[in-house]
Amino acid sequence: MRTRGRAKAKSKSMSKSMSKRVSKSGTRRRSKPASTPGGRRAAEIRRRTKETDISVAITLEGQGTYAVETGIPFLNHMLELFARHGFFDLSVRAKGDLAVDAHHTVEDVGLTLGEALRAALGDKQGIRRFGEATVPLDEALVSVVVDLSGRPFLVYEVKLEQERVGTFDVELVHDFLLALTNQVGMNLHINMISGRNPHHIVEASFKGLARALSLAASADPRVKGVLSTKGVL
Repeated sequence: MRTRGRAKAKSKSMSKSMSKRVSKSGTRRRSKPASTPGGRRAAEIRRRTKETDISVAITLEGQGTYAVETGIPFLNHMLELFARHGFFDLSVRAKGDLAVDAHHTVEDVGLTLGEALRAALGDKQGIRRFGEATVPLDEALVSVVVDLSGRPFLVYEVKLEQERVGTFDVELVHDFLLALTNQVGMNLHINMISGRNPHHIVEASFKGLARALSLAASADPRVKGVLSTKGVL
């Protein structure tokens, strides 16, 4: 009986150990499988560095529910919009060196969310791959196009005359999107067609991203395998 007890405890310890991965940089990440028992695609990622500690959980086939706390109110708002308009169930918990500035936290949230999305997408079997959305918000109009190609490339043609929305440096939006794009491995084009108010422009960008990404990640029954002549995305 004692032997079985020790073996069971050892097996549990090994299983727990195997669920964690540590990168060469010392960042610890924990992920769950890309598919839940109900067939919904989901993932959990934790990224820890000396600058930030971030946990992200996402379900692609969700209802748009969210629980977001990054310590940066404007970033919280944008991530909540992203979840609601993409119908993703999203949880984000982030602690960062905000006493320095918001850069590390914003960028690392982008990295972690991107890694979670990539894990949830899995091998991309049967997905549409491409998605696009053009979203207005009062005077602002923004077009977003996504290709889940596996090749990261960001085109961000958004001109903001003001440097801040409240206390948030809008230049960090580009840093967030670049980190997200690189980790997902997607081709992302965001083009501002019109706009004046920076809050409206950035908000339209996040809503467009959510809708375009949701479409690109959705299943198309006509797609057998992956939508590529290469046979891989």
